[in-house]
Amino acid sequence: MKYLHSMVRVRDLDQSLRFYCEGLGLKETRRMENAAGKFTLIYLAAPETPDAEVELTYNWGSEEDYGSARNFGHLAFEVENIYDICRHLQDMGYTINRPPRDGHMAFVRSPDLISIELLQRGGHLAPQEPWASMANTGAW
Repeated sequence: MKYLHSMVRVRDLDQSLRFYCEGLGLKETRRMENAAGKFTLIYLAAPETPDAEVELTYNWGSEEDYGSARNFGHLAFEVENIYDICRHLQDMGYTINRPPRDGHMAFVRSPDLISIELLQRGGHLAPQEPWASMANTGAW
């Protein structure tokens, strides 16, 4: 058996690609548009793990609300510097729902409310402000 991908449904493809590609640094590996089925599939992967993909499914013209996506759980990514990626995402306008107070773990949500867990590579970084004293925001 081989792990292939995790699929998440997205409402706004441009917003989602901005989050996953510009925010998290994932790269598009392939794309499939199906005119008959009226959907687009875009596969993304982290440069260090190109075989572990996230599939974004965009249903054309759908205004369906997929809800808070809590039944999905989360996607997890190991990062080089948790403080840098959280600052980058925050600067892009995303809320860090669970700040990396411990220098190890943080949560942010995608535009489609998918929980994204960020984990520091190699253990914990020393606590830093403003993260160390920052409270949780919303749900993750």
